[in-house]
Amino acid sequence: MTREKNFDEILAEIRAMSTRIELIVEEIPAPQKLAPFAYAMTADTNDDVGTARFVLLHDPAGQEGWSGNFRCVTFVRAEVDDEMAADPIVASVGWSWLIESLEKFHCEYVQPSGTVTRVASASFGTLGEREDDSELEIRASWTPINGDAIADHVRAWLDLLEHCAGLEPIQEGVTTLTRSNLTQ
Repeated sequence: MTREKNFDEILAEIRAMSTRIELIVEEIPAPQKLAPFAYAMTADTNDDVGTARFVLLHDPAGQEGWSGNFRCVTFVRAEVDDEMAADPIVASVGWSWLIESLEKFHCEYVQPSGTVTRVASASFGTLGEREDDSELEIRASWTPINGDAIADHVRAWLDLLEHCAGLEPIQEGVTTLTRSNLTQ
């Protein structure tokens, strides 16, 4: 029987991850009252098209509604063109990107929940000089089944940001420039 990783080992694995050069990833203060252990990070595209937050919560005793002792909580927002924001199925597409990203990294999970919001903004009056803009926001949470595979859930979250921000997928077998590890 193998020993499960402790929270510090999980964090060390996350901090050692390499990310695409187009992403700027940083640790941020984690919420303190949601669980006995918490970790938080942000990711932004270097062209300011997309931004995201990831919070990992851990309660060794579990919490009601989690169905486990970990919970991933995410937020991803990216600029989209006005036509995409107006498409009535874009919310379903955004949710499918989350599920596809989790599947891509073989993440096992339960209790997924969330919302996908499309926002189109027009400015008026003294703000009338601003260009109209549209955004897609995905807020989601889920419970990883295997605490030893949390880094894969972080990879899936980064993949979701890449989808939403329109970054080209990296083809299998192609090596890209990466950041050596997460900024702390």
